[in-house]
Amino acid sequence: MRTLRIDYLKHKFGYNNKNLLVKLVLTIFFFGLAFKFVFFQSLSNEISSDLEHPFTEKTNTVPEPQNPHVFSQHVTEIPTTLPEQVPQLQPVSEHVPQNEDQVSHTNKETCDYFSGDWVPNPVGPVYTNESCNFIEGPQNCLKNGRPDKEFLYWKWAPRDCDLPPFDPYKFLNAMRDKVWALIGDSISRNHVQSLLCMLSMVEQPVLVYHDEEYKSKSWHFPSYNFNISVIWSPFLVEAAIFEDFNGVSSSDVKLYLDKLDSKWKDQFMNFDYIIISCGKWFLKSAIYYENDTILGCHYCHERNLTELGFDFAYRKALKFVLNSIATSYHKGMIIFRTFTPDHFENGEWFSGGTCNRTAPVKEGEIEMKYLNTMLRDIELEEFGKAAAEASRNGVNLKLVDLALLSLLRPDGHPGPYREFHPFENKDKNAKVQNDCLHWCLPGPIDSWNDILMEMVVNG
Repeated sequence: MRTLRIDYLKHKFGYNNKNLLVKLVLTIFFFGLAFKFVFFQSLSNEISSDLEHPFTEKTNTVPEPQNPHVFSQHVTEIPTTLPEQVPQLQPVSEHVPQNEDQVSHTNKETCDYFSGDWVPNPVGPVYTNESCNFIEGPQNCLKNGRPDKEFLYWKWAPRDCDLPPFDPYKFLNAMRDKVWALIGDSISRNHVQSLLCMLSMVEQPVLVYHDEEYKSKSWHFPSYNFNISVIWSPFLVEAAIFEDFNGVSSSDVKLYLDKLDSKWKDQFMNFDYIIISCGKWFLKSAIYYENDTILGCHYCHERNLTELGFDFAYRKALKFVLNSIATSYHKGMIIFRTFTPDHFENGEWFSGGTCNRTAPVKEGEIEMKYLNTMLRDIELEEFGKAAAEASRNGVNLKLVDLALLSLLRPDGHPGPYREFHPFENKDKNAKVQNDCLHWCLPGPIDSWNDILMEMVVNG
């Protein structure tokens, strides 16, 4: 009996030891399994959080072009190294565009689009003088034989923000059922040609109106019910002008400083967007009227009249025009564009001046002429006064100051190539008429539309 009990106790003790060992092993196993699950779940969440973070560095990603058709027009001109890099780009997270839009919006609010530099643009213009049939002869520099083409490969780059290229698809879609007007002198006509060349990459507009001299015109884009007009009004106020196509006057201009030019005044309220400008014409000899009474004149030596100076007339006329706009209760957008300086060197347009430069200049390398500075100072002062009044009346009046931007492009003018092959059958040193005021197309004036796109459509 005693022997059996001892055997029983031994057996029981051995069984208990084994039982405890099994429990210990199972406890360690399940503890390790739980630790592994918790650790890797935490690590997975951390990795997932890093991938979805909106501020993940995107040095190797680019947004897809908004317009695949526009992109395809340029892709063949991009350096050959880029196509090899494109397949390696990773898709952007769905969170990134929203944050990029927010950053871009903040950037736009603080951006000075008119302070910057001209930087190389190997892609070149979005249109050519062959693809666009809206370029008038005097601005078709390549067709007229200009030998250098480097002036085509620059773009304007503001210093504190990005300036995307003009998107004609987005512009036309945003301007459905709208009416635009560019009102001013021949620079406004030059500008509308540039805008039409860009928009015609999407749809060819139809000419629906022109005046007798083809200085004022209107076009219609049928698919978008969009109209754009250029109205030739070089003084913005009423004027009687006596000169030929080459600017040769047969009599002094008669300028009525207190009357808006009826060519645009009668249509003003019908336009949704207006770009208005003037400037250079006020340097011409003229007789000034107010209340249909002669006040005096500028540069009228043969008349017994008081010399008042062009600056007097420009300030008085501009004050009247801008104040009329500021108190008009117009519900669209009115943009006042400052004048653009000329680049005549070694003389003026009438005294053998030329513009033979072939590259942009940096800020500080060229000075604005004294008379041009006077014009711009008057513009900025009078605009500032009118803008305050416009704000009180709910009129959306904005400034586009392109004077300094344009000053840096002495290479962008037709020069002697305002005419078809001007040196043909002539000596290369022969004196020919130069145009150092208007702009070649394509040319620097195309960048004006990039800025307008940001202000009007994206801004």
